[in-house]
Amino acid sequence: MSAEMDFELATPKDASEAVALMQANPGACYIAGGTDLVANLRRGIGAPPMLIALDGIAEMQTIAEDGTHLVIGASVTLARLMAEGLPKRFAAMSALAEVAGPGLREAATIGGNLCLDTRCIFYNQSKWWRKANGYCLKLDGDTCHVAPKGKRCHAAFSGDVAPALLVLGAEVQVVGSGGARWMPLSDLYREDGLDHLTLGAGELLVAVRIPLAAAALHSGYAKSRLRKAVDFPLAGVAVALDCKDGRIADLRVAVTGTNPRPILFDHFPDAIGQEPTGAVLDAITREIGKDITPMRTTNMPGMYRRQMAGVLVKRLITRLCAGQGAKG
Repeated sequence: MSAEMDFELATPKDASEAVALMQANPGACYIAGGTDLVANLRRGIGAPPMLIALDGIAEMQTIAEDGTHLVIGASVTLARLMAEGLPKRFAAMSALAEVAGPGLREAATIGGNLCLDTRCIFYNQSKWWRKANGYCLKLDGDTCHVAPKGKRCHAAFSGDVAPALLVLGAEVQVVGSGGARWMPLSDLYREDGLDHLTLGAGELLVAVRIPLAAAALHSGYAKSRLRKAVDFPLAGVAVALDCKDGRIADLRVAVTGTNPRPILFDHFPDAIGQEPTGAVLDAITREIGKDITPMRTTNMPGMYRRQMAGVLVKRLITRLCAGQGAKG
């Protein structure tokens, strides 16, 4: 059963106007493609008095180069980025094709995917189902059914695009009442399923930029999921590396689907200068395993998702170091 929705729709012409509307209307939500937000609203997850549509903001629809970066407006759709050949320039951006299906990618935006709400089998349900279970800590309740003895929400971030952009060294531009600022994409997230974005009150993600130099790296993305298509990752992994004479010269790994935030790992001192042997790969996955904490937020056990993250890391590093993956 879908929840009734009653809201005002605002259509700002620029980012500053959007931010002002958000600050003047407590509880309002930004909406771009709406592929995740609308589904949640239909389940009764949230009842904003106003939706602030971002599709009329021209500055958020552009793709351009500034000499050192490729700058992408946050409202650019995933389908457009694929049509513009982004995965050919930066192979890790093959993650775009892993998001939902072709129809949804026509509406889904890069900014929306980066700001995707965290997910959990106890949260992304109809209102009557959630009510029957006493709701949950993330919405309307006081208990996390994943970890009932704690007071922390373990809902997981499940966006596919974030890990790819993290290993490419991407930054995001945020606009608020104090103006605009750029920050590393990794700084956008915190380890909190209830409040996983670090955006301040009313702040809006306006653009993403990727260093052009990242095109020199070998990179890729892979995910484990229940269904082969149109499904969120149980665990998703992006890798970017530089391999010289068969040895790892630079390595970045990012993981999604396991924690309330996508996690970037860029410090592997024991792997640098080494061939990707079984022992080296095992050491890399052990390092990653210290921080990934998949819980019972999906209908697949956390241990399986942890193991799959390790398997995907090993496969990607081996393939990319062997030169079988495209640069970018």
